[in-house]
Amino acid sequence: MSALRLGVLVSGRGTNLQAILDAEARGELSATVAIVISNHPGVLALERAQRAGVPTAVVVRADYPTRRAHDAAIVDCLRRHDVRLVACAGYDRIVTAPLLEAFRHRIINVHPALLPAFAGSLHAQADALAHGVKVSGCTVHFVTEQVDGGPIIVQRVVPVQEDDDAERLAARILAEEHRALPEAIRLFGEGRLRVEGRRVCIGEG
Repeated sequence: MSALRLGVLVSGRGTNLQAILDAEARGELSATVAIVISNHPGVLALERAQRAGVPTAVVVRADYPTRRAHDAAIVDCLRRHDVRLVACAGYDRIVTAPLLEAFRHRIINVHPALLPAFAGSLHAQADALAHGVKVSGCTVHFVTEQVDGGPIIVQRVVPVQEDDDAERLAARILAEEHRALPEAIRLFGEGRLRVEGRRVCIGEG
């Protein structure tokens, strides 16, 4: 069986993209990165993809009249590369109907909190500290119309230490994101994920 073709949406440094590329290079994924698409030109994530020999594209929001038109252009690019699963890896935009409809239950995102806690927050690590939580972590979930509200695939827990600030906590959470996102891709590529309502059931494959 041929490997699942993966499209990765990025916006910045691309450390989660690098984790995916590294996992693929180690033979740990049932997937291959077919295209990396950024909504910002010149970001480090694009350089990471190019060094790995992965095709890249830049689709800038300002070049399109609406958010829907922007996402429709991304869909066209993904389809040209025969993508079957889309991973948001540090992507800084909320996806709209054209993407959601084209890839229903085939878009995943990683969020730096244990959802449903701090859903939609741009500063989830600082929010976790402000609320005095004892554990935080990250969540990989399917993307739906509800921001950070889609069915949960994988969660990893990170203890909050007494001397933590937002930067230290974020760094430890990011290390777990680098494990959780490839794990979710592997499970999808092995055909082990089944969405039942708001739940994801993980089978034996």
